[in-house]
Amino acid sequence: MRLVVQNSLKASCEVNNKIVGEISHGFVVLVGFCHSDNEEIVEKMAKKLITMRVFDDENGKTNLSLKDVNGEILSISQFTLYASLKDGRRPSFVNAMEPKKANELYEYFNKCLTNEGYHVEKGIFGADMRINLINKGPFTTLLDSEELFS
Repeated sequence: MRLVVQNSLKASCEVNNKIVGEISHGFVVLVGFCHSDNEEIVEKMAKKLITMRVFDDENGKTNLSLKDVNGEILSISQFTLYASLKDGRRPSFVNAMEPKKANELYEYFNKCLTNEGYHVEKGIFGADMRINLINKGPFTTLLDSEELFS
């Protein structure tokens, strides 16, 4: 499982010129799954996400978590996080989880975050989405379950 996490001052997701998800500040999280992902990994990644201390404190140090800043989450499914350009110039997506299972884990991930008390907005799985983002910093972090939990 891979997460690209962006500290955001404001963000929204549009599908067919309609806003389907919007947050004031917090995280925009791009979420991708590979074949070996499961609910246990999803739970660990959700916990890692919400406990990261990547927001500035009163001294300008990255010392505060999402909870400390009363942040929200805009969660966007993105199978392209598992794109490979190893062989050629056109991406291969053979490492990405098949859509039905990926959607189930995506919904489970969002449920894990909601169960922890966070306001979660989301895009539409598999849709052609437009993400509007004002990135704070910019501050972007990549979390990869294979790197973190292997």
